[in-house]
Amino acid sequence: MTIPRIAVDAMGGDDGVRTILAGAALALERNPRLCFLLHGDEVRIGEELARHPALAAASEVVHAPDVISGEEKPSAALRRARTTSMGMAIDAVKTGRAAAAISAGNTGALMAIAKLSLRTLPGIGRPALAAILPTLGTHDVVMLDLGANTECDARNLVEFAVMGAAYARISQRQAVPRVRLLNIGTEDIKGTSDLRDAAARLRHAAPQLSMQFDGFTEADKLNRGEVDVVVTDGFSGNIALKAVEGTARFVGDLLRRSFASSLRSKIGFLISRPATELLRTHLDPNNHNGAVFLGLNGIVVKSHGSANVKGIAHAITVAARLVEEALIERITTDLGRLGEWGTLRPAPAATPNAADVA
Repeated sequence: MTIPRIAVDAMGGDDGVRTILAGAALALERNPRLCFLLHGDEVRIGEELARHPALAAASEVVHAPDVISGEEKPSAALRRARTTSMGMAIDAVKTGRAAAAISAGNTGALMAIAKLSLRTLPGIGRPALAAILPTLGTHDVVMLDLGANTECDARNLVEFAVMGAAYARISQRQAVPRVRLLNIGTEDIKGTSDLRDAAARLRHAAPQLSMQFDGFTEADKLNRGEVDVVVTDGFSGNIALKAVEGTARFVGDLLRRSFASSLRSKIGFLISRPATELLRTHLDPNNHNGAVFLGLNGIVVKSHGSANVKGIAHAITVAARLVEEALIERITTDLGRLGEWGTLRPAPAATPNAADVA
């Protein structure tokens, strides 16, 4: 089994070096086999490493003179990548010094630098950003794309399904993940021509790929636990993700307001506290932190910028697990089974005036 060496952008995130290194220390405590390349200001990193002797012993510090800000445009970040903590962490994956990279910095810059440096795997047109969302079922759901590609054609969606299923087999321990395309309805005539084209191709290819393709799902079913992988374009996926996250915050805030509204409500809160704590834990984004750029010739994990120590540790654990369980090799194997795009059965002709009908 590969010993996971993780390249860390120590300067990314809202709280900076202290939270990033404390998260790495917690990840190391959970998995003592980990080792790290810590990229950033060596003085600031050294000061924080003094608080974490075990992490210091398992890490090499690589000085990076520059940092990519959260507001920086991807084009500008690309020009400065070689001297930044983010760019140097990704380059460590490219050169083989690290097996994976993690950053809590600028998402657009991370995507641009990673795509230019690592390139996409053979057979992949575009990489996709995938994350895990909580559900009411026994397994969480992998969803992609969540913002890397605002427009996708049928081929992109099929590739996303292949990559998402490979990821679900690792993250959710699902031997045959249930895969669906996000749509405005579940009927075969609903949605754009690209969605219906992708569905037809996936029905044909699914038996070769250790996945169960179940057609379409709607946004209100994302958290029901009825599907293991939800595939969509980055525009729709990003909107759906933010709607889910906003609803979770709304429910939490509403509960807090309700429980604080009167003495009777406060007593009710004390009685129901075990249940509310379970709800809070289940909805806490730090327990699901770590989105993955799938389709690159290397593993890159994006942490929430606002992630706390526990969230950073979780993202690092995600990266290590994908290294240990050979995600890249799994995706490559499945793409080989998919075969050349032209060998797949062509999609049926679109039904006139059926697209985009709610």
